[in-house]
Amino acid sequence: MIKLDFYATLVAMVAVLLIGRFIIARLKVLNDYNIPESVVGGLFVAILIAIAYKFFNLGIDFDKSLQGPLMLAFFASIGLNADFASLKKGGRTLIKFLVIVAIFLVIQNLVGISLTSLMGENPLIGLLGGSITMSGGHGTGAAWAATFKEAPFNFPHGLEIAVACATFGLVMGGLIGGPVARFLIKTYHLKTPERNESEEDGAFESPRKQRLITASSFIESLALIAFALFAGIQIEEALKGTALALPTFVWCLFVGVILRNLLSLFKVHQVFEREVSVIGNVSLSLFLASALMTLKLWELANLALPLFVLLVAQAIVMILYAVFVTFRMMGKDYDAAVLAAGHCGFGLGATPTAIVNMQAITQRYGPSHVAFLVVPMVGAFFIDIFNAFVIKFFLSLSFFG
Repeated sequence: MIKLDFYATLVAMVAVLLIGRFIIARLKVLNDYNIPESVVGGLFVAILIAIAYKFFNLGIDFDKSLQGPLMLAFFASIGLNADFASLKKGGRTLIKFLVIVAIFLVIQNLVGISLTSLMGENPLIGLLGGSITMSGGHGTGAAWAATFKEAPFNFPHGLEIAVACATFGLVMGGLIGGPVARFLIKTYHLKTPERNESEEDGAFESPRKQRLITASSFIESLALIAFALFAGIQIEEALKGTALALPTFVWCLFVGVILRNLLSLFKVHQVFEREVSVIGNVSLSLFLASALMTLKLWELANLALPLFVLLVAQAIVMILYAVFVTFRMMGKDYDAAVLAAGHCGFGLGATPTAIVNMQAITQRYGPSHVAFLVVPMVGAFFIDIFNAFVIKFFLSLSFFG
């Protein structure tokens, strides 16, 4: 067993990200489906470690002291970027889409739990292959996997399963979104908008001049995240064992939301969203690099078939829901088709996948400003809030006791 201390582990985490970037630059398919460099590099290193363990009886023990703070910083950054004033812009469309997405979280978990129970597997696998990773992605999956390691669940292989499910979801989310929208546009002969070159695009549709990140502003953003972590941990400790008990990352996210909107309400400080996102994304990348390179892949072999069946079923359900529910409930027009493509993206993968799906459609058929306003707000923030409560509800059921 080779034991790496804090500094050696930090070097390894950064090396994982650089390896992932190197591989993605040479395999176009990984770049096309927006697979994160932390996932690619982490899985590559995990495979090498698995080979070393199986054939040379060699193991590596990493320092994990950074994993917790990095994960919490990522969720705090999501909260700090949630501006309730944006709700006014989305209006009824945003609320309707949010309800549709929230209902689908329940369906994903029902599908996951039902299938794993029928196959005789632990229902926790159904939750991990449900809304936790399908709609939550790698970050949410890793966070809940850490919770499942502890009592009363005592499920040690959660992280391996979460990574497998979230990675599959990213790929499938990118594969099905565009074809679903194109199918809807052609089947229903939807009227597509004319592109007006003089019309101003939204933030996700074209880049704008951006404020520079400086040392001074970086310290301000870091201070906000640090406070969100401190307060979130205190709240989690205070509510431990009560009906309101939730994982620490959920409270850090909540504190970020409250802090952001109080500062805006009283005009005390304007949160630098792009800078907070940079800190959050760096934290998530390092966290995933640390988490993935410590995977014990050899312990997943006996779950390969059940996971495959579960994930294929989730992809089929996502397609059906996007076509027969999301599209119809959102108005059966062009904007609804683009929203359906976006839902496929973050319903199986992540918000960046949703954006890429919608861009592929709008670049061909014309703009959809409604979709580019609603999907980022729902996919990047509101989904995590609703998902936390949906997961908490399912965990309260007797068969998870």
